[in-house]
Amino acid sequence: MLLMLWCAPRSRSTAFFRMMAERGDFTVVHEPFSYLAEFGYTDVAGTRVTRPADLLAALRDLGSRGHVFAKETTGRRYPEVLGAPGFLASGAVHTFLIRHPRETIASYHAMNPSAPVEKIGFESLHEIFSSVSELTGRSPVVVDAGDLMRRPAEVVAAYCARVGIPFLPDALSWQPADRPEWSLSRGWHADVAASAGFGELAGARRAVPSASDVERHPVLGAYLRHHLPYYEVLHARRLTA
Repeated sequence: MLLMLWCAPRSRSTAFFRMMAERGDFTVVHEPFSYLAEFGYTDVAGTRVTRPADLLAALRDLGSRGHVFAKETTGRRYPEVLGAPGFLASGAVHTFLIRHPRETIASYHAMNPSAPVEKIGFESLHEIFSSVSELTGRSPVVVDAGDLMRRPAEVVAAYCARVGIPFLPDALSWQPADRPEWSLSRGWHADVAASAGFGELAGARRAVPSASDVERHPVLGAYLRHHLPYYEVLHARRLTA
């Protein structure tokens, strides 16, 4: 089984990844498509991959031999994924994680103030969601990070039920630590590395300007107006536990 989680950047996806790693019954792969695009290579369970076609093949092969969870952000567009209907239709179970763009934009701005609008990621996320929906004839699972932070046990249990895996409540907490999978992008994952569970992240604030100021910001307000419609489509289809 290959279980994919697609998400806009700064959507609490690293915490979700940490929870899936804590389970112990999945091989976990961290942002393979974005690492390949950004650094020219990525690691899939110890195998270095340098071409998109080989990455798709490696993920499918690994998933055919056991349980694999791969988390990917959509701060860029992935034509190799959109051009692989077999992968989107039946090559994996595709799920999605969202967070209100007021919050993701503020958080991304704190990490990279010069980021262009496409890096916020909701347009690319919606494109993959729409492709999966059209090819499968079903609406994929969507988790909203606000729900996840407020009710982690209920939301994760509902997610597990929808994708057909057991709910392991012990995985909702973990020992604070770095992960080797984050080595190429460690600075983006400091909050989760220092955390011991979802509850510790609910009040974490690294965003400047604050989420409430995004609408009034001359640049970030335009980012919000661009991405909000895509978020709203996904939010309307979110998992309710």
